[in-house]
Amino acid sequence: MVYLYNKHRMMRAFTTFFSVSWAVSALNAGEPADGTKPVSYFSQIRPILQANCQGCHQPAKAKGGYVMTDFAGLFKGGDNEGAAIVPGKPTESAMLALIAPDKDGEAEMPKGKKPLHSAEIELIKKWIAEGAKNDTPASAQRKVDAEHPPVYTLPPVITSLDYSPDGTLLAVAGFHEVLLHKADGSGLVARLIGLSERIESVRFSPDGKFLAVTGGNPARRGEVQVWDVAKRKLALSHSTTFDTIYGASWSPDGKAIAFGCADNTVRAINAKTGEQIFYQGAHNDWVLGTVFDVKGEHLISAGRDMTSKLTVFKSSRFVDNITSITPKALKGGIASIARHPTRENILVGGADGAPQIYRIFRQTKRVIGDNANLIRKFPDMPGRIFSVRYSEDGNVFAAGSALDGHGQVTVYSAQLPDKIPADIKAIQAKRVQQRKPAEIIKLDKFHNDGVKQIAKLDIPASGIYALAFSPDGKTLAAAGSDGHIRFLNAADGKELKKIVPVTLSKPTAITAVATADGMNTSGDRRRITPQRCERLPA
Repeated sequence: MVYLYNKHRMMRAFTTFFSVSWAVSALNAGEPADGTKPVSYFSQIRPILQANCQGCHQPAKAKGGYVMTDFAGLFKGGDNEGAAIVPGKPTESAMLALIAPDKDGEAEMPKGKKPLHSAEIELIKKWIAEGAKNDTPASAQRKVDAEHPPVYTLPPVITSLDYSPDGTLLAVAGFHEVLLHKADGSGLVARLIGLSERIESVRFSPDGKFLAVTGGNPARRGEVQVWDVAKRKLALSHSTTFDTIYGASWSPDGKAIAFGCADNTVRAINAKTGEQIFYQGAHNDWVLGTVFDVKGEHLISAGRDMTSKLTVFKSSRFVDNITSITPKALKGGIASIARHPTRENILVGGADGAPQIYRIFRQTKRVIGDNANLIRKFPDMPGRIFSVRYSEDGNVFAAGSALDGHGQVTVYSAQLPDKIPADIKAIQAKRVQQRKPAEIIKLDKFHNDGVKQIAKLDIPASGIYALAFSPDGKTLAAAGSDGHIRFLNAADGKELKKIVPVTLSKPTAITAVATADGMNTSGDRRRITPQRCERLPA
């Protein structure tokens, strides 16, 4: 317990040290001896504002009437403070007064957070004194918001889907936005456009009133967005870490949102305030998925380190690995995780291509090298599994995979025995290397007993990255690398309908140039030209 607490403190201290060191180095890096090199807004000031300010001051959520994502708006200030920045006059700039700590070490902004470090404040002050110039390169001066929505010339890669609990809406991950469609695919209802370029996961709250979105800007910042579904308004923007974040899940009571990060941590925030209330650093690689147990007392996480881990939610105390750490028990990272709606079982899928069901809570004594929590292992699928989902009643599950631009969707019966036979428990309690050949055969038979495939659909034109069952369990939505959403009959896998979730514009010569992340760097930089390749998270 002391070790975990100290590890948490060390991680927090490292993050603070990194931020301060960056600010200090940014203040002095490359500066001549006479100190004449000007401060760069683009490379030095903008990252500070992105990490600490823009979540609450953006077009989708302009607190106090202040928008900081637009350079011109950055100078104007909010409703009551007057000019936020007066070039050449730091003492007349309201921003400095708001971010400067008082005698008690408290600052008015950023609201609800620790004050900026003195090195960061000094950097902003120096930039204002030098005239507050904008050195943003022309290639980076793109503007994407509700008034300047993304324009697509090709369908976007779709990384996540989710149906609203009432079955009326389907949330679709796009570029810089989440698209809300009618559940049957008959029309677009709304576009929820935010700061994050990449959208990695979308999940409705248990009551359907809010939508959690995780993503960010690769290698720059991660963000959790919470949208008010009825009002189509951004209720919360929470920036964290220095890369995109993954695998959003709601606590059963709808009060917390958990997610995985590329810094190998699992975190959770208060869904209303954005306050971080959970932290776990037990993983050794990116964390790509999270789920809560049935009661919401434990958080289960899964990632590229080939493990699924169990942690007490209230205390952030790591308990155990659910999956085995035995070599070859899993042949690669776990990309997706889902919990059975009523049972304490998890379904995982990843690089080894085989869907597997594990019990969350151990029933046998912990032995290093065992794989005692495994209940069922299903046949291999082509490539990597990127999405697994249970139907709402828990009777069936689906898995989607991708390999070299091709995909497959399978649907299986999820019926499992209520109790594990004593002889099977005895075998599971042994280390893998200690099991006799007859025991291995017996255990394999148990793992595959009753496995029933309901449907299988090969999709030559697209890898599958996202799945979602409609609440009534009749329809399975599948999407991925080709940007189409396929509505499948969950009973037999037959395609009922296929749509492109965005309106496509005709590409022109000026929009033909695209970078690796699909954003043009010339001409109309709002036009999106996605690359026709698999964007793999693991």
